[in-house]
Amino acid sequence: MNVQLEHSLYSRIELKVIKLRLVAIGFGRFQWKLSMLTGVAWMADAMEMMLLSIATPQLRCEWRLSSWKLAFITVIVFIGMMVSSSIWGNISDKYGRKVCLILCMLWTLHYGLLSAFAPVYSWILVLRCLVGFGLGGAPQSVTLYTEFLPMKSRGISIILLGVFWALGAVFKVLLAMVVMPTLGWKWLLAFSTLPLVVFAASCCWLPESARFDVLRGREDKALDTLKYIAAANGSSVPTGRLIANTQTERGRIRDLFIPEYRKTTLLVWVIWFCNCSLECNYLTFHDYVDLLWTTLAEFPGILVTLWMIDRIGLKKSMAICFLLFSVSILPLYACTQRTVLTVFIFIARACITGGWQVAYVYTPEVFPTATRAIGIGKGSGMSRVGALITPFIAQCIDAFLYVCLLASLVLPMETTGRSLQESTQSTMEQKNMERPHGSETAESSSNTCP
Repeated sequence: MNVQLEHSLYSRIELKVIKLRLVAIGFGRFQWKLSMLTGVAWMADAMEMMLLSIATPQLRCEWRLSSWKLAFITVIVFIGMMVSSSIWGNISDKYGRKVCLILCMLWTLHYGLLSAFAPVYSWILVLRCLVGFGLGGAPQSVTLYTEFLPMKSRGISIILLGVFWALGAVFKVLLAMVVMPTLGWKWLLAFSTLPLVVFAASCCWLPESARFDVLRGREDKALDTLKYIAAANGSSVPTGRLIANTQTERGRIRDLFIPEYRKTTLLVWVIWFCNCSLECNYLTFHDYVDLLWTTLAEFPGILVTLWMIDRIGLKKSMAICFLLFSVSILPLYACTQRTVLTVFIFIARACITGGWQVAYVYTPEVFPTATRAIGIGKGSGMSRVGALITPFIAQCIDAFLYVCLLASLVLPMETTGRSLQESTQSTMEQKNMERPHGSETAESSSNTCP
């Protein structure tokens, strides 16, 4: 066996150290606490997104806004999210998941509260853009959460995070039904920051990802984190030294386009592009009820997705979600009764929620720790691009969804049951290790002296 092959085998053993220790520690009290905290971040994201469809009509009446000015309030939030998604991803890959998540949540809390005091239209634009900039980092909660999960429970745990997003959306609608008719939009904006306040009060407990610490060569700190998790779960850490597989260059967008990831990156971006949403802008009592019903669709969507991924995998689950969504929105092109439309929107929202959650499972699994955050960040940014241009391509969006269906089917790999990779170098080494044994034997023979 030559030196290069020995190095590849050694690196492959190093890759599995964190994985094996997380498996030994198991899913316990620590992961439940982390689920609650990252779930609060998702609730905050949902409430801020639902705010766009609830508060803007009252702003139109109060400030006598034209249609394009009203629409720009929504557009400016998506622009902020689109611009910041990759920035937060870069920060997460370079400086840590904990640092990134705390910064973006505190940023969103600060400017979310200031938005409640906006005196004129220009101020609400600036402040909501800054809120959107902060929300662009919310997907990094999935990066942190993923890296603390044992492989066996990773898929179901990330899918169930969607329950918090749904709870945030439902809570927002119920809150608006009480607050908007009595206190107005400013109080609604202020109350919408409640999940962020909870996060700010709890974030000191949040640990840094052990996988990230290993990647930057801080194996002692990573081992301390694993011991802390084991103590919280009532288990123990396997003995032995934690070997660091260090990579100093992290969070680079060009690493997403190395030969091993180029096709995957482009296809993942297409899939994320489809995960955009359209919200109703009417504020009668009946519209609130319809909005509440369609929001509740996210719960069955999550449950059905959980059932599918265990049986057919992530790629096929995404494809089915996109197919059912494209079929469900066909009646929206026809003049049908309000109840019928509500039913089909319910089904469509359940399907797109499932596809969205599967994308959140697949993306962190397919990219290594060195580029995982920037991969999720760029994917999230593409979804904001989709949200921005949806009004302009609404007449042909059903056809585009079939492109996304095809993209999900031709993804290069199925990540179900696959270990998380740590660095771009180790991924390439593992691919070399997975070559046919015959080629390795021939290579070894060619390097052996007669």
